[in-house]
Amino acid sequence: MPLAIFDLDNTLLAGDSDHAWGRFLAEVGAVDAATYTRLNDDFYAQYVAGTLDIYAFCRFVFQPLVQHPLPQLHLWRETFLQDRIRPMIAPGASDLLARHREAGDTLLIITATNSFVTRPIADMLGIEHLLATEPEFRDGRYTGELAATPCFQEGKIERLRQWLRERGEPEDAMVEATFYSDSRNDIPLLEAVRRPVAVDADPALAAHAERLGWPRISLRGTAVDRDRLAAGSP
Repeated sequence: MPLAIFDLDNTLLAGDSDHAWGRFLAEVGAVDAATYTRLNDDFYAQYVAGTLDIYAFCRFVFQPLVQHPLPQLHLWRETFLQDRIRPMIAPGASDLLARHREAGDTLLIITATNSFVTRPIADMLGIEHLLATEPEFRDGRYTGELAATPCFQEGKIERLRQWLRERGEPEDAMVEATFYSDSRNDIPLLEAVRRPVAVDADPALAAHAERLGWPRISLRGTAVDRDRLAAGSP
């Protein structure tokens, strides 16, 4: 099973869906705007710096899912998807995904952002398989707790191995995979696959990729960027 794995935020998307969702909730009055925006920005800065406490972040980001009825959450999410996410899809993402589909690869998004936000984004991109941080859902409502290991840093490797076992696939399917990411937080998984690709990389990942000779590409810009991608150039 040739496996093509994609980070989502700042990789297939030219922005961060998790952070954007928090800003959207503040704008529609779902949360206290001043407090929530400050904490949302603080957590995002920690993520960028590679210092995020994923458990503290999940406790924070799951609270709106607990506090509001599911129909209202779905209405907000649909507006968010159309107004914020659709314009955020990176210009080169569709070309990259098409190349892997044509090659017969199995496509998988693996993301730290929770599945309430990311499942419909994966659907929008036409990608069936998604590994995301899972908020617990019980008796028709979110509980505010985690349902599984957070899909973050080394947790992405753990969740991917579990997914392969559940599908009856050999674990070396991960070793043989291609993985695209922008983030220093994904270095553990990038180092675990045969073909790591840095996409619009943050400074820490860009430096790491340069030292190790990993390909570096952009999905955000011009046709030249996409041509370089097709040619396999860094």
